[in-house]
Amino acid sequence: MHLLVSGWLKMSLITHMSVYIATLGVQTPRHHGVGSVEGGIDNVFVQLKDTDGRSGWGEASPWPVFTGTAEAAAGALDKHFRPFVVGHPAADVAKIMAKAVKAVAGSPEAKAALEMALYDLYGQQCGLPVSELLGGRVRDEIPLSISIADPDFGRDRELAQRATDDGIRIFKIKTGFATHEFDIMRLEELRRDFPEVDIRVDYNQGLVAHEALPRLRDIATFSPTFIEQPVPADNWQAMAAITAAMDIPIMADESVFNAVDAYRAANARIADLFSIKIMKSGGMRAAQDVAAVGKAVGIGCYGGDMFESGLAHLAGTHMIAATENISLGCEFYQARYYLTEDILDAPFACDNGKVQVPTASGLGVAVNEKKIRAKATVIRE
Repeated sequence: MHLLVSGWLKMSLITHMSVYIATLGVQTPRHHGVGSVEGGIDNVFVQLKDTDGRSGWGEASPWPVFTGTAEAAAGALDKHFRPFVVGHPAADVAKIMAKAVKAVAGSPEAKAALEMALYDLYGQQCGLPVSELLGGRVRDEIPLSISIADPDFGRDRELAQRATDDGIRIFKIKTGFATHEFDIMRLEELRRDFPEVDIRVDYNQGLVAHEALPRLRDIATFSPTFIEQPVPADNWQAMAAITAAMDIPIMADESVFNAVDAYRAANARIADLFSIKIMKSGGMRAAQDVAAVGKAVGIGCYGGDMFESGLAHLAGTHMIAATENISLGCEFYQARYYLTEDILDAPFACDNGKVQVPTASGLGVAVNEKKIRAKATVIRE
């Protein structure tokens, strides 16, 4: 509850902060150009409670080969962020996040989790969905993409069929983790058997520069909507050369984490498109900053993600709903199609292949605390 006191809006204070490292089971292996995931993922959850008993939740979804580790994210939240969170109002989200940026270098997933929990709690206090706190929604649903990344293509064909039966019409094919022939075979079969599907390709840095162009030209014969991050993130010269040489749009993912990266990438012309992830940028507001840079120079954006539960998906959904330039859909498929069990009380909402933007206050769906505690390997309160 909030009270109007002496002309000022007085918000409930944050009284308690809990940090969990939890292992979430996954259904199948997923291979990418930069690394693989098998068995499970270690994610970090943060819970903020206020004086009126509400709980705001956030999630950090690190991947050691991409952004960092769960242990580092949990340490940032528990040791370095806690002192300027507990005892303060969630309404101070901007002030708190400014302190978080200065307190710890890197750790964008920990910052994303903290901001997520603050906005979830603040939205509940205000009676507004997070998308309204981020500027107001420009869309009510977002086309959903699934990733084809299983080394067993038979299992992925089953996933593709299930997804199309559910109305999904975007596939992203993960390439570069096996042979070029394996990539071509999968594209041939998927293009033949699912002609109605929008196909995208993602190398996750899986090519070496001197081999890239001939292979990418083979991939271009399948007319993908874009080819994502073909070469290592730090090889901007090769990214720029590939972007100039290819007619198919090239997307930067690992090369662009934040707005400064986006500005430099735009000047260097390393890509036609950006993949935006709150786990890379350090939160929803920071992700919107990346999209704003792209908009200023005519670079379109896509809503990517890490290996997330439905909680982080919700934050990404609200962010995309309030950001005009992220118009190429989203990749929030893990909660419904990859995890063995999600941690939300209700299923992550997707109707006929489109993610539905919640209208309830905060992030819009309650988190099942019992499930998180049951999966937790570390709890810090």
